[in-house]
Amino acid sequence: MRPPATESFLQRVRQHLQALPATERQLADFVLEFPGELASYAGNELAQLAKVSPSTVSRFIRRLGYENYEEARRQVREDKQSGSPLFQSAAQAFQRGQMLATHRERSLTNLTNTLDQLSEPQLSEIVQAIIAARQVLIFGSRSSHAFAQYLRWQIIQVVPQVISLPGPGETLAEYTAQLGKNDCVILFGMRRQTRQMAALLASASKAGASVLLVSDQASPHYAAATWSIQCDCHGPGLLDNHVAVMAVCDLLATMVLEAAGAPGRKRLAAIEQQHEQHQEF
Repeated sequence: MRPPATESFLQRVRQHLQALPATERQLADFVLEFPGELASYAGNELAQLAKVSPSTVSRFIRRLGYENYEEARRQVREDKQSGSPLFQSAAQAFQRGQMLATHRERSLTNLTNTLDQLSEPQLSEIVQAIIAARQVLIFGSRSSHAFAQYLRWQIIQVVPQVISLPGPGETLAEYTAQLGKNDCVILFGMRRQTRQMAALLASASKAGASVLLVSDQASPHYAAATWSIQCDCHGPGLLDNHVAVMAVCDLLATMVLEAAGAPGRKRLAAIEQQHEQHQEF
Protein backbone atom coordinates (compact mmCIF):
# COMPACT_ATOMS: atom_id res chain seq x y z
CA MET A 1 0.00 0.00 0.00
CA ARG A 2 1.44 3.38 -1.05
CA PRO A 3 1.74 6.00 1.71
CA PRO A 4 -0.50 9.07 1.47
CA ALA A 5 0.84 11.80 -0.81
CA THR A 6 0.82 14.24 2.11
CA GLU A 7 3.65 12.40 3.86
CA SER A 8 7.08 13.92 3.44
CA PHE A 9 10.12 11.90 2.48
CA LEU A 10 11.48 12.11 6.04
CA GLN A 11 8.19 10.96 7.51
CA ARG A 12 8.29 7.85 5.33
CA VAL A 13 11.86 7.06 6.38
CA ARG A 14 11.12 7.47 10.08
CA GLN A 15 8.04 5.24 9.88
CA HIS A 16 10.12 2.34 8.54
CA LEU A 17 13.31 3.00 10.49
CA GLN A 18 13.02 0.41 13.26
CA ALA A 19 12.10 -2.47 10.93
CA LEU A 20 14.82 -1.93 8.32
CA PRO A 21 17.52 -4.54 7.61
CA ALA A 22 21.06 -3.51 8.60
CA THR A 23 22.24 -2.16 5.24
CA GLU A 24 19.02 -0.26 4.60
CA ARG A 25 19.21 1.13 8.14
CA GLN A 26 22.70 2.39 7.32
CA LEU A 27 21.31 4.13 4.25
CA ALA A 28 18.36 5.50 6.23
CA ASP A 29 20.68 6.97 8.86
CA PHE A 30 22.61 8.72 6.10
CA VAL A 31 19.59 10.24 4.36
CA LEU A 32 18.10 11.34 7.69
CA GLU A 33 21.26 13.36 8.25
CA PHE A 34 21.46 14.70 4.68
CA PRO A 35 18.06 14.13 2.98
CA GLY A 36 18.87 16.76 0.35
CA GLU A 37 21.44 14.43 -1.18
CA LEU A 38 18.66 12.53 -2.97
CA ALA A 39 17.96 15.60 -5.06
CA SER A 40 21.64 16.06 -5.91
CA TYR A 41 22.79 12.57 -6.83
CA ALA A 42 21.82 9.60 -8.94
CA GLY A 43 21.04 6.35 -7.14
CA ASN A 44 24.49 4.81 -7.64
CA GLU A 45 26.17 8.03 -6.42
CA LEU A 46 24.02 8.03 -3.29
CA ALA A 47 24.99 4.39 -2.72
CA GLN A 48 28.68 5.35 -2.80
CA LEU A 49 28.16 8.20 -0.35
CA ALA A 50 26.24 5.99 2.08
CA LYS A 51 28.66 3.05 1.52
CA VAL A 52 25.92 0.64 0.45
CA SER A 53 25.14 -1.14 -2.82
CA PRO A 54 22.89 0.30 -5.57
CA SER A 55 20.50 -2.59 -5.02
CA THR A 56 20.16 -1.53 -1.37
CA VAL A 57 19.13 1.93 -2.53
CA SER A 58 16.52 0.43 -4.87
CA ARG A 59 15.05 -1.82 -2.15
CA PHE A 60 15.00 1.04 0.32
CA ILE A 61 13.19 3.38 -2.08
CA ARG A 62 10.53 0.76 -2.89
CA ARG A 63 10.08 -0.03 0.80
CA LEU A 64 9.22 3.64 1.36
CA GLY A 65 6.40 3.34 -1.16
CA TYR A 66 7.98 5.00 -4.19
CA GLU A 67 7.80 3.41 -7.62
CA ASN A 68 11.38 4.37 -8.39
CA TYR A 69 14.29 6.57 -7.36
CA GLU A 70 13.20 9.47 -9.57
CA GLU A 71 9.84 9.66 -7.83
CA ALA A 72 11.61 9.93 -4.48
CA ARG A 73 13.93 12.63 -5.86
CA ARG A 74 10.92 14.67 -7.03
CA GLN A 75 9.42 14.61 -3.56
CA VAL A 76 12.73 15.61 -1.96
CA ARG A 77 12.91 18.58 -4.34
CA GLU A 78 9.42 19.60 -3.21
CA ASP A 79 10.31 19.07 0.44
CA LYS A 80 13.37 21.31 0.02
CA GLN A 81 11.03 24.25 -0.53
CA SER A 82 10.08 24.04 3.16
CA GLY A 83 13.38 25.77 3.92
CA SER A 84 14.67 23.20 6.39
CA PRO A 85 18.50 23.25 6.52
CA LEU A 86 18.36 19.46 6.54
CA PHE A 87 17.39 19.52 2.87
CA GLN A 88 20.26 21.70 1.72
CA SER A 89 22.92 19.82 -0.18
CA ALA A 90 25.99 18.86 1.80
CA ALA A 91 27.95 18.74 -1.44
CA GLN A 92 27.94 22.53 -1.59
CA ALA A 93 28.81 22.92 2.08
CA PHE A 94 31.96 20.84 2.05
CA GLN A 95 34.03 21.98 -0.88
CA ARG A 96 37.42 21.25 0.59
CA GLY A 97 39.69 24.28 0.68
CA GLN A 98 37.13 26.53 -0.98
CA MET A 99 34.81 27.43 1.88
CA LEU A 100 36.11 30.99 2.41
CA ALA A 101 36.07 31.86 -1.30
CA THR A 102 32.66 30.27 -1.77
CA HIS A 103 31.14 32.26 1.08
CA ARG A 104 32.68 35.50 -0.12
CA GLU A 105 31.39 35.03 -3.65
CA ARG A 106 27.94 33.99 -2.47
CA SER A 107 27.70 36.95 -0.09
CA LEU A 108 28.74 39.42 -2.79
CA THR A 109 26.25 37.92 -5.24
CA ASN A 110 23.42 38.07 -2.71
CA LEU A 111 24.29 41.66 -1.84
CA THR A 112 24.43 42.76 -5.48
CA ASN A 113 21.20 40.98 -6.46
CA THR A 114 19.34 42.52 -3.52
CA LEU A 115 20.55 46.11 -3.78
CA ASP A 116 20.11 46.19 -7.56
CA GLN A 117 16.35 45.75 -7.18
CA LEU A 118 16.01 48.80 -4.89
CA SER A 119 15.33 52.35 -6.01
CA GLU A 120 15.97 55.70 -4.35
CA PRO A 121 12.31 56.84 -4.63
CA GLN A 122 11.06 53.62 -3.01
CA LEU A 123 13.57 53.88 -0.17
CA SER A 124 12.73 57.54 0.38
CA GLU A 125 9.03 56.69 0.68
CA ILE A 126 9.79 54.02 3.26
CA VAL A 127 12.06 56.29 5.27
CA GLN A 128 9.53 59.15 5.31
CA ALA A 129 6.80 56.76 6.45
CA ILE A 130 9.01 55.60 9.33
CA ILE A 131 9.83 59.15 10.44
CA ALA A 132 6.26 60.43 10.15
CA ALA A 133 4.59 57.44 11.85
CA ARG A 134 2.76 57.72 15.15
CA GLN A 135 4.49 54.48 16.07
CA VAL A 136 6.74 52.02 14.27
CA LEU A 137 6.10 48.35 15.03
CA ILE A 138 8.78 45.88 13.97
CA PHE A 139 8.19 42.13 13.89
CA GLY A 140 10.29 39.09 13.15
CA SER A 141 10.21 35.55 14.52
CA ARG A 142 12.85 32.82 14.48
CA SER A 143 15.94 34.02 12.60
CA SER A 144 14.08 37.17 11.54
CA HIS A 145 13.77 38.22 15.17
CA ALA A 146 17.41 39.31 15.23
CA PHE A 147 16.92 41.62 12.24
CA ALA A 148 13.85 43.21 13.84
CA GLN A 149 15.77 43.85 17.05
CA TYR A 150 18.76 45.26 15.21
CA LEU A 151 16.74 47.71 13.11
CA ARG A 152 14.81 48.89 16.17
CA TRP A 153 18.05 49.40 18.10
CA GLN A 154 19.39 51.62 15.31
CA ILE A 155 16.44 53.83 14.45
CA ILE A 156 15.17 54.36 18.01
CA GLN A 157 18.04 56.80 18.36
CA VAL A 158 16.06 59.33 16.29
CA VAL A 159 12.53 57.88 16.17
CA PRO A 160 10.90 57.85 19.66
CA GLN A 161 8.13 55.28 19.25
CA VAL A 162 9.72 52.12 17.88
CA ILE A 163 8.47 48.83 19.30
CA SER A 164 9.69 45.29 18.66
CA LEU A 165 6.75 42.98 19.14
CA PRO A 166 5.46 40.99 20.76
CA GLY A 167 7.40 41.49 23.98
CA PRO A 168 7.84 38.77 26.63
CA GLY A 169 4.46 37.62 27.89
CA GLU A 170 2.60 39.76 25.36
CA THR A 171 0.33 38.93 22.44
CA LEU A 172 0.06 40.48 18.99
CA ALA A 173 -3.57 41.39 19.66
CA GLU A 174 -2.48 43.82 22.35
CA TYR A 175 -0.82 45.83 19.59
CA THR A 176 -2.99 45.17 16.53
CA ALA A 177 -6.10 46.36 18.40
CA GLN A 178 -4.70 49.92 18.33
CA LEU A 179 -3.21 49.94 14.82
CA GLY A 180 -4.17 52.89 12.64
CA LYS A 181 -3.40 54.55 9.32
CA ASN A 182 -0.72 56.74 10.89
CA ASP A 183 1.35 53.72 11.95
CA CYS A 184 4.17 51.96 10.16
CA VAL A 185 4.68 48.20 10.45
CA ILE A 186 7.94 46.56 9.40
CA LEU A 187 7.96 42.77 9.09
CA PHE A 188 10.98 40.56 8.57
CA GLY A 189 9.68 37.39 6.97
CA MET A 190 12.48 35.07 5.99
CA ARG A 191 11.13 31.66 5.03
CA ARG A 192 9.63 29.26 7.57
CA GLN A 193 7.86 32.04 9.44
CA THR A 194 5.30 31.48 12.15
CA ARG A 195 1.61 32.17 11.58
CA GLN A 196 1.93 35.41 13.55
CA MET A 197 3.47 37.17 10.55
CA ALA A 198 0.47 36.59 8.27
CA ALA A 199 -1.89 37.64 11.06
CA LEU A 200 0.02 40.87 11.70
CA LEU A 201 0.22 41.63 7.99
CA ALA A 202 -3.53 41.19 7.62
CA SER A 203 -4.29 43.36 10.66
CA ALA A 204 -1.93 46.13 9.56
CA SER A 205 -3.39 46.17 6.06
CA LYS A 206 -6.95 46.27 7.38
CA ALA A 207 -6.05 49.17 9.68
CA GLY A 208 -4.56 51.13 6.79
CA ALA A 209 -1.05 51.22 8.25
CA SER A 210 2.00 51.48 6.02
CA VAL A 211 3.61 48.05 5.73
CA LEU A 212 7.17 47.16 4.74
CA LEU A 213 7.83 43.45 4.24
CA VAL A 214 11.46 42.35 4.08
CA SER A 215 11.59 38.71 3.02
CA ASP A 216 13.68 36.38 0.88
CA GLN A 217 13.19 35.06 -2.62
CA ALA A 218 11.93 31.72 -1.31
CA SER A 219 9.06 33.37 0.59
CA PRO A 220 5.62 34.09 -0.83
CA HIS A 221 4.78 37.56 -2.12
CA TYR A 222 2.16 39.46 -0.11
CA ALA A 223 0.25 41.95 -2.24
CA ALA A 224 -1.12 43.57 0.94
CA ALA A 225 2.29 45.03 1.80
CA THR A 226 2.85 48.69 0.85
CA TRP A 227 6.47 47.94 0.01
CA SER A 228 8.22 44.61 -0.43
CA ILE A 229 11.94 43.95 -0.45
CA GLN A 230 12.94 40.40 -1.32
CA CYS A 231 16.53 39.66 -0.37
CA ASP A 232 18.70 37.08 -2.06
CA CYS A 233 19.56 34.67 0.77
CA HIS A 234 20.94 31.69 -1.11
CA GLY A 235 23.64 30.01 0.93
CA PRO A 236 26.57 27.85 -0.14
CA GLY A 237 25.94 25.36 2.66
CA LEU A 238 23.28 24.15 5.04
CA LEU A 239 22.15 27.62 6.11
CA ASP A 240 20.77 30.65 4.30
CA ASN A 241 23.14 33.57 3.81
CA HIS A 242 21.67 36.73 5.39
CA VAL A 243 24.34 39.26 4.40
CA ALA A 244 21.88 41.09 2.15
CA VAL A 245 19.27 41.33 4.91
CA MET A 246 21.76 43.02 7.23
CA ALA A 247 22.73 45.37 4.40
CA VAL A 248 19.09 46.40 3.96
CA CYS A 249 18.80 47.01 7.71
CA ASP A 250 21.93 49.16 7.68
CA LEU A 251 20.78 51.08 4.60
CA LEU A 252 17.37 51.85 6.07
CA ALA A 253 18.81 52.83 9.45
CA THR A 254 21.38 55.14 7.86
CA MET A 255 18.77 56.84 5.71
CA VAL A 256 16.38 57.25 8.66
CA LEU A 257 19.09 58.83 10.81
CA GLU A 258 20.03 61.23 8.01
CA ALA A 259 16.43 62.12 7.13
CA ALA A 260 15.34 62.71 10.74
CA GLY A 261 16.69 66.24 10.54
CA ALA A 262 16.80 68.64 13.47
CA PRO A 263 14.26 66.72 15.64
CA GLY A 264 16.29 63.55 15.21
CA ARG A 265 19.57 65.26 16.09
CA LYS A 266 17.92 66.82 19.12
CA ARG A 267 16.77 63.42 20.35
CA LEU A 268 20.18 61.90 19.65
CA ALA A 269 21.90 64.68 21.59
CA ALA A 270 19.53 64.19 24.53
CA ILE A 271 20.27 60.46 24.59
CA GLU A 272 24.02 61.10 24.57
CA GLN A 273 23.63 63.57 27.42
CA GLN A 274 21.76 60.97 29.44
CA HIS A 275 24.51 58.42 28.70
CA GLU A 276 27.03 60.80 30.21
CA GLN A 277 24.89 61.53 33.25
CA HIS A 278 24.27 57.84 33.91
CA GLN A 279 27.89 56.98 33.15
CA GLU A 280 26.61 54.03 31.12
CA PHE A 281 29.77 53.67 29.06
